Amino acid sequence: MKELTKAEEQVMQILWQLEKGFVKDIIAEMPDPKPAYNTVSTIIRILEQKGFVGHEAFGKTYQYHPLVPKEEYSNFYLNNFLSGYFSGSFERLVSFFAKENDLDIKDMDELMKHVKKDLKDK
Repeated sequence: MKELTKAEEQVMQILWQLEKGFVKDIIAEMPDPKPAYNTVSTIIRILEQKGFVGHEAFGKTYQYHPLVPKEEYSNFYLNNFLSGYFSGSFERLVSFFAKENDLDIKDMDELMKHVKKDLKDK
């Protein structure tokens, strides 16, 4: 799997939210100033080439849908992030986060409660 550019990720975030949509639907969800139709269309074609997006034809227009689930890409992205910045160590990430955000023991305990609950719910 390839990492997405910021523009590609922005389009994918919208497609994951919409589940399927035409270029005009994607543009409607983008913040102002909205990009040109051709710009978004080009990004979607690139996403198709990368295997992230598929389409269904409706005459001369296409309705697009994600082929890669958001959770799958999130996992890939976070693993790359961990290996690139923290030598693949989740402990180093948490330590960095705690230091940068000046977390105390109470905050860390609260985080652990949330993690344990999420694991239990899983």
